[in-house]
Amino acid sequence: MKEEPMTFTRMFVRLGACLHRLPKRNAQPPALWPPGITRGPCAASRTQHTASHSKSCLWQLREDYFELSISGLLMRFDYVWLRDHCRSASCYNTKTNQRNLDTATVELGIRPSNIRVDEETLFLTWPDGHVTRFNLAWLVQNSYEGQKQRAVQPRILWNSEIYNEAKVPAISCEGFMTSDEELKQFLKTFLLYGIAFVEDVPPTLEATETVAQRVSLIRETMYGRVWNFTSDFSRGDTAYTKLALDRHTDTSYFQEPCGIQVFHCLRHEGTGGRTLLVDGFHGADKVLKEAPGNFELLSRVPIKHEYIENVGAYHNHMIGVGPVLNVYPWNNELYMIRYNNYDRAVINTVPHDTVQRWYVAHRALTSELRKPENELWVKLKPGKVLFIDNWRVLHGRESFTGLRQLCGCYLTRDDVLNTARSLGLQA
Repeated sequence: MKEEPMTFTRMFVRLGACLHRLPKRNAQPPALWPPGITRGPCAASRTQHTASHSKSCLWQLREDYFELSISGLLMRFDYVWLRDHCRSASCYNTKTNQRNLDTATVELGIRPSNIRVDEETLFLTWPDGHVTRFNLAWLVQNSYEGQKQRAVQPRILWNSEIYNEAKVPAISCEGFMTSDEELKQFLKTFLLYGIAFVEDVPPTLEATETVAQRVSLIRETMYGRVWNFTSDFSRGDTAYTKLALDRHTDTSYFQEPCGIQVFHCLRHEGTGGRTLLVDGFHGADKVLKEAPGNFELLSRVPIKHEYIENVGAYHNHMIGVGPVLNVYPWNNELYMIRYNNYDRAVINTVPHDTVQRWYVAHRALTSELRKPENELWVKLKPGKVLFIDNWRVLHGRESFTGLRQLCGCYLTRDDVLNTARSLGLQA
């Protein structure tokens, strides 16, 4: 879940108690510092990240860590961290982007013997004479404090009104398949909203597979590589019926649920069958703002989801364990929702004194997800392929009549994000 951005002004106020410890200009180093080490202000940074803010840069060598303040952002770097992340030619291979340094050989209590900071660079000399250089902008970007303020993946949270007013365009199949710029625009939309459409796709299983592979590798599961099904109840799953399906995420019973789902309605000779889409992150964000304790509980308590199938030749028993909400611990950003009331197993991983509170928290989330204003209804038609972020957007459907043939597949999440990053997107 993306937190509200903290301005540098707010950060400065928040960190005021710490900043008063930073030295005044020309201050003398304390006796505990090794000979030759100094501290003090560095020249004004000319890097982009401080261009529109205060250009003050202060630093101090603490007993166990290096303290750096740039534009009000106070950062702390352990000395062994600084030595481990040295980007010199002997420590880091810039061609393979891999570490050469054997971290196990670094003294855990290591301290620099000398330090210097100029307007753009931190220089550290270690006891063995090795020199490490860090660009200050790199330190800001890669510090814990910097990462805490930064979203791993920018998103636009939506309900039906927000999404419809955005008038998000679909991408034509021809442009999608032939232009990297069109593919980039598609992925940008997908990353921001968690859903995206490709239009004018031939209504065949083969064409759907080709479109899916433009984005990522297909993830084969016990349902096959590319599935093609009707309401014949050929598998032990409610999806293979004509019944309505409430909002849910798929494969919650996998230890790592499938990241992306692809749907293409090849034909429908009947009525009903609209697809329901709900931004799970939008609902979770509402819970976070209105009842932070409920959000915290749903992100901390693991529960089981289970799939048991014994139909014909299909015999499967899958169990996935994890909390309903999954967050990055350093910034509390939500990255996955695992919500499926159909497949939720017996709750036997929650202690008695937490069970009631878990139900209260889960009910709060369910109530938010079921609000009519959060429901986006889409009629899937032949030629229109829908990509869904299964870690974010819940899907369902209304009941239908007649023959309805749907095909689709799952995509490996890592490869979708890999494609996005290779095109210059933050993912």
